[in-house]
Amino acid sequence: MQREEYDEETIKEAKASVTSYIENNYESIEQITLKDPYQGEMGSFKLEGKANGEAFSVMLNNDLTISVMSIQSEHFPEKKEACKENICDY
Repeated sequence: MQREEYDEETIKEAKASVTSYIENNYESIEQITLKDPYQGEMGSFKLEGKANGEAFSVMLNNDLTISVMSIQSEHFPEKKEACKENICDY
């Protein structure tokens, strides 16, 4: 895992994008904790965190939208009904 230094504004915007995505697409989100983003092995922009204590990681596009989300818990909050077919705005 490579670490690349991201400026404060990029970190703030990336965390805001991920928080908005989780809150708008998943049920009953009470708490989100996020680690600082890092550059993955293939140059991807990654961020890890927990929603309601359940682990996930995301890969971000250059515009800080979510490219891929990996849920790492069996008890992760359910997707909102309206967001199951298509990703809800965030």
